[in-house]
Amino acid sequence: MSIDTGIAAFRRPFAWRELILQCWFIARVSMVPTFMLAIPFTVLTVFVLNILLLEIGAADMSGAGAALGAVSQIGPMVTVLVVSGAGATAVCADLGARVIREEIDAMRVLGIDPLQRLVLPRVIGSTAVALLLNSLVALVGLIGAFLFSVYVQHVTPGAFAAGLTLVTGASEVVVSIVKAGLFGLSAGLIACYRGLTVKGGPTGVGQAVNETVVFAFVALFFINVVVTAVGVKATA
Repeated sequence: MSIDTGIAAFRRPFAWRELILQCWFIARVSMVPTFMLAIPFTVLTVFVLNILLLEIGAADMSGAGAALGAVSQIGPMVTVLVVSGAGATAVCADLGARVIREEIDAMRVLGIDPLQRLVLPRVIGSTAVALLLNSLVALVGLIGAFLFSVYVQHVTPGAFAAGLTLVTGASEVVVSIVKAGLFGLSAGLIACYRGLTVKGGPTGVGQAVNETVVFAFVALFFINVVVTAVGVKATA
């Protein structure tokens, strides 16, 4: 299905309207969970890091640690959780319901390719939203880390801001973007595959949604490990 979806990307006409609708749909179901996860993840990381830095008298390095954590790890990891837990499950349930109602079979009878009309817009939409969510998490995380460090743990604002780019540069941002794009692509493909292969009526839809979460988590964490290792080697 992944190969067929890639081939369908070069066929015309392209379902632009469906792409826009799916981008908005996935973003709508993912936005609130993103905010709810990004702030606690970042604050907890910065809290532990700042305690260590205060013990060794290096509190001015708080910004460097917060930037590295938010950009390279927290942003992609929160994207993993949100895209697979909210966006992918919603896509799988939508396609599974269409299969149960025999809409997919009706499309094939009419000569409409479901991969081109339904799967491709959802995969591209999932990838695009994952990239946007990764940037949003990094931004929210840095703002939350700044406020928590300055107003709760009394870190100097200027020192925090000056340390943001100390160990985090363009290479770390590129690796983070690549991670997010692969996360969105993989989650979209897994969700669409499980949605289109639903069997057993409404009960099968529920099972497919649960399997989508499990498969997406496993695939995305594996991708995170591989891309992180390759990125460290490439940028060392």
